[in-house]
Amino acid sequence: MAENNKLVLIPLGGLGEIGKNMMLVKYGNNILVIDSGLIFPEDEMLGIDIVIPDISYLLENRQMVKAILLTHGHEDHIGALPYVLKELNVPVYGTKLTLGLLQGKLKEHNLLSSVKLNCVKPRDTLKIGPFEVEFIRVSHSIPDAVAIAVHTPIGTVVHTGDFKLDQTPVDGDVMDFYKFAQLGEKGVLVLLSDSTNVERPGFTMSEKVVGQTLDEAFHQATERIIIASFASNVHRLQQIISAAHKYGRKVAVVGRSMVNVVNVATELGYLHAPKGILVEVDEILNLPKDKVVIITTGSQGEPMSALTRMAMSDHRKLEIIPGDTVIISATPIPGNEKLVARTVDHLFKQGAQVIHEAVSGIHVSGHASQEDLKMMLNLVKPKFFVPVHGEHRMLVKHARLAQEVGIPENNIFVAENGQVLEFTKNKGTFAGRVTAGRVLVDGLGVGDVGNIVLRDRKQLSQDGILIVVVTLNKDTGAVVAGPDIVSRGFVYVRESEELMEEAKEKVRQSLDKCAERQVSEWSTIKSNVRDTLGKFLYEKTRRRPMILPIIMEV
Repeated sequence: MAENNKLVLIPLGGLGEIGKNMMLVKYGNNILVIDSGLIFPEDEMLGIDIVIPDISYLLENRQMVKAILLTHGHEDHIGALPYVLKELNVPVYGTKLTLGLLQGKLKEHNLLSSVKLNCVKPRDTLKIGPFEVEFIRVSHSIPDAVAIAVHTPIGTVVHTGDFKLDQTPVDGDVMDFYKFAQLGEKGVLVLLSDSTNVERPGFTMSEKVVGQTLDEAFHQATERIIIASFASNVHRLQQIISAAHKYGRKVAVVGRSMVNVVNVATELGYLHAPKGILVEVDEILNLPKDKVVIITTGSQGEPMSALTRMAMSDHRKLEIIPGDTVIISATPIPGNEKLVARTVDHLFKQGAQVIHEAVSGIHVSGHASQEDLKMMLNLVKPKFFVPVHGEHRMLVKHARLAQEVGIPENNIFVAENGQVLEFTKNKGTFAGRVTAGRVLVDGLGVGDVGNIVLRDRKQLSQDGILIVVVTLNKDTGAVVAGPDIVSRGFVYVRESEELMEEAKEKVRQSLDKCAERQVSEWSTIKSNVRDTLGKFLYEKTRRRPMILPIIMEV
């Protein structure tokens, strides 16, 4: 596809959607993969656990893939790796915390011993094939986040990863402005920049603002404090633990993902908890209520999360007690607003005082707002610009911002997943498409559930199923037993006996017609039964259940 004098970029995920990030950088017969994330299913994806990128193109060109580079440890950037590495075992490069979180995932998939993980630090430079790769510190809502600069014979590509411009980060590790400016000075061919927060004007507030708001909430709380946050927001967890220590409270961590992150981050030195402050859940039940803080999952109102279970009085060990202060320190992800509102409602019903995102300062974003994005464009001064990480409207708005800071419209590419972008030193063009899309993971099945199965599930969820069982004589084709009808999710049989009898009669008539016409093909008999019964039931109920005829011969 590409000649040796061209640099090729191929997004396999993360464009036109938030999450599932994956970008390929190709030069000659060499490919680098940046990030490998997942997204969680939409409402209509019934029964699906997660969604990962389609890597057919990578598998077809597996001999070209040199390495996978990771920007940070969020699920939408590392979540698909266990599935990708099963098919494509190549070296993985990431910072200490990113690899620490990844190791837990690989362990669950029994891949830890077979995958080559390489730990890098900001400012490290690697030589991989014809590429020289640099890692650059950025601020985000998880420590150890980096941007990646890939130097190629054609020019330099800078991928920001997820970032914000935080001048007062909690851990004191300020973003490496100098490095971005230095790259800009030397000349950057293409900038790929995070578009998640492009709709927000101004600058994104510093994470330290949340610390001040938390301090105020702790000062005012008279009984237990329960805080829900994103498990991966280690800076937020640090500020909660520091506030608890200041006010003489013990901290219990609840929720599997939260416990996992706290353990990994503490072990690797990213989370500092004074000795004795972290206690088990059972211990807090015996402590005075004004000496307790509970950190939990459930900031998005997820039905199975610890906070939602507490709100519904369904948690094994904890329940909401009148007087509890519940702090939801996160913004609802688009689509989760109803779930969060329902959880907040139930918490109020249980007598809790709830502080949530509507209250300014209890959460700040980890992503750059408009002024931050302009600053990045001005620092890097790229020749060509490709907005990434965001829904299509966000990419378009980011493209407009780039024009405002002086990048010509012809040098900006709003792409879609699978579109191939080719660059020479002076020119950029769209150059065809490769396979890209969504692979649905359901239980242990990867990609075995597609549109047809989802359509069936949707129909089952809307109108239910009817199973018609008939036994026929093998020789004569006469009905020996049945028809029997089993209904699930369509009507309650005991209250619809008349309808069921009429339905059976329709099936008998259909079978008689087949016998008269001497039809013995099972598929034809089943099709006739399905059509006759479907038409009858729609006339009677205006519903279209799935009809499964089962024919047995004796």
